Amino acid sequence: MLKQISSIEEYTNSYKMSISQPENFWAVIAENFLWKKKWTQIFSGGFEKADYKWFEGGKLNITENCLDRHLELLGNKTAILWEPNNPSEQNRKISYNELHEEVCQFSNALEKLGVKKGDTVCLYMPMIPELTIAMLSCARIGAIHSIVFGGFSAQSIADRILDAECMWMITADGCYRGNKPLYLKKIVDEALEKCQSIKKSIVFNRSNFECPMKEGRDLWWSDVIKNCSKTHEAITMDSEDPLFILYTSGSTGKPKGVLHTTAGYMVYVAYTFLNVFQYKPEQIYWCTADIGWVTGHSYIVYGPLLNGATTLMYEGIPQFPDWGRWWDVIDKYKVNIFYTAPTAIRSLEAQGLKSIEGKSLSSLKVLGSVGEPINKEAWEWYHKNIGKEKCPIIDTWWQTETGGILISSLAGITPEKATYATLPLPGIEPIIVDVEGAEIKEMIAEGNLCIRQSWPGQARTVYKNHARFIQTYFTTYPNKYFTGDGCKRDNDGNYRITGRVDDVMNVSGHRIGTAEVENAINEHPVVYENAVVGFPHAIKGQGIFAFVACQTHPKDILSFKQEVLDIVSKIIGPFAKPDRIEIVSGLPKTRSGKIMRRILRKISEGEFDKVGDISTLLNPEVVEEIMKKIRN
Repeated sequence: MLKQISSIEEYTNSYKMSISQPENFWAVIAENFLWKKKWTQIFSGGFEKADYKWFEGGKLNITENCLDRHLELLGNKTAILWEPNNPSEQNRKISYNELHEEVCQFSNALEKLGVKKGDTVCLYMPMIPELTIAMLSCARIGAIHSIVFGGFSAQSIADRILDAECMWMITADGCYRGNKPLYLKKIVDEALEKCQSIKKSIVFNRSNFECPMKEGRDLWWSDVIKNCSKTHEAITMDSEDPLFILYTSGSTGKPKGVLHTTAGYMVYVAYTFLNVFQYKPEQIYWCTADIGWVTGHSYIVYGPLLNGATTLMYEGIPQFPDWGRWWDVIDKYKVNIFYTAPTAIRSLEAQGLKSIEGKSLSSLKVLGSVGEPINKEAWEWYHKNIGKEKCPIIDTWWQTETGGILISSLAGITPEKATYATLPLPGIEPIIVDVEGAEIKEMIAEGNLCIRQSWPGQARTVYKNHARFIQTYFTTYPNKYFTGDGCKRDNDGNYRITGRVDDVMNVSGHRIGTAEVENAINEHPVVYENAVVGFPHAIKGQGIFAFVACQTHPKDILSFKQEVLDIVSKIIGPFAKPDRIEIVSGLPKTRSGKIMRRILRKISEGEFDKVGDISTLLNPEVVEEIMKKIRN
């Protein structure tokens, strides 16, 4: 098994070696995994053509490393603890032996249906163990899983199915989030009206919802696994064979299908999980993310299982049946490591301390934060009231494209500092550049965050669009990976992420492109143009502010705004609905017609004195009008 960094000296030495001798460093790490055939070359390629590869020539299957290799020693250990949405429903404990059998059985079922290596499979499911079983089964037979978060609309599902060229669908009848029923199969059916490529749709019966089944296409999960063996020989994969596609928002409006490959991703998420969380074999680990996001891929499923950990999956929401639910879950399972988002922390903080009364929380050893920079007030509340001032807080920075955590303290090993992600992990060389792309070499610096050299977990491409991959990440600053984030560095080399510098908003830890929301709003028949910006939000970190210009002024403004919200919800999903909608006569533009979102951003933040010189705009009077409306 992997060796864990256990002191600041060991971190320093590991980091130095990883930067000066990256190939030797990662070769030593990779030796700890099960390979069918060792690699012939550790690393090749580079950032100029984004053609980097890791562990070339290696043959393996990631699920043998998640499951098979643990069975002899850890077969009876709990792999997954599942806590349902409703606390009165029976929970589940699934051992490594049981998970292995279920994955083998479903792998056989998929192959029996005709799913083969290289096929893409769309998953749209609740947070139930079957989601993990389905994704691992895809990986076991060499199919590429493309998981869509259960909050996305039918249109968003269809867009992703078509782009990823999915031939197979796995879903469920539906589920409850709190008291709210979600009819997942119904949403999928609507999506599949536009997707003729889907051969079969497998449906898991989660909630006994009424569920029409289309003959010849729809199959019940229970029927497809019937008479299937619980043993299965994993398909041999090449190190650089695709493992999954995961869609992330882009500034152009069309989501990007970020593609991760097998070996490099495996090595990196296993290494980062073990070291960042300082996981110990007997500990219970809980990440509250949804598997539909990269955090769930890397740090609910792959990272923990690669390390033989016990990972907790929770189906519900923080406030059901009351705001003390998460603390009840921690006490019930004696959770040791708790990993959540600043949005959730701020929501819980807003409820006061009543929800914590009577909760022990004494099992907690490590607290984590993910999805966006955590503000100081939330950090201190989390530290004092949840960690009881004895738990280190790891403030992790990473992205869908990075595969795993890039900058973070190692719990209890490296120093932590409120609002700072702190130090880069071994193998990661961050640099700060100015707007011209020149590296700022002074220790205290502020600018745009880039990474100088590749690491194994790095995404390989945008599916079917490598030119877009290069354009997005490698052309702004040649021979550097541009993260799209701004940051600061202090005198001790700690990094603080200051937020996006492109047209992507970070709302409750979800990256949403401004263009995506704008395109949806433009679908309203009376809207002729609009601009969307992010603005500071007490709970979400960033909220969505929409400035909307209409052909005719709506007679019923409340109804109009609700119609806009409904359209965004239908096209993208409820999580992308604007928090504020302001009807305006026009948008501030340059004389060449470019919308000045920078000005709208300052107005939305209430920084009217920082709008700058507007005299050169095509329509400076619009800025005055908008500022007056917002002031009022």
